[in-house]
Amino acid sequence: MKKWLWAFPALFLLIQFFQIDKTNPPADPSKDYLTAAMAPPETAALIKAACYDCHSNQTKYPWYSYVAPVSWLLRDHIVEGREHLNFSEWAAYPATKKAEKLEECGEMVSEGEMPMYSYVWLHPEAKLSAAEQSQLAAWFGQEGESTESTDD
Repeated sequence: MKKWLWAFPALFLLIQFFQIDKTNPPADPSKDYLTAAMAPPETAALIKAACYDCHSNQTKYPWYSYVAPVSWLLRDHIVEGREHLNFSEWAAYPATKKAEKLEECGEMVSEGEMPMYSYVWLHPEAKLSAAEQSQLAAWFGQEGESTESTDD
């Protein structure tokens, strides 16, 4: 039993040598969603606080990104988030994809699925009130409709 008591701390220390890459891909502001959408400052601040750490090339890595294995899970969330939607690559999306993503954003925010609870738990500044959820859902809905109309 004593061997096992030493094994867990030793293993924990050992895995700390396997750090994640915290380098963000280059972000061209001219291709960014907030530049293209010209969102009002209040709305832009909400989007940045609630979405950009996982859904852009502007991730700010917190202190726990230095602690394995939590850092590995964090990295997976960021990679998956960027694959699903990357606001830093917005200009490269075709209009139909933009409209689809905006619709999804509105639905996910209004249903409370985004930002994820696990993210909000450690980032209280990203927690959206009911009014902020409605504001973002309306913004994304309005933007989605205008994107669809320019696609016609």
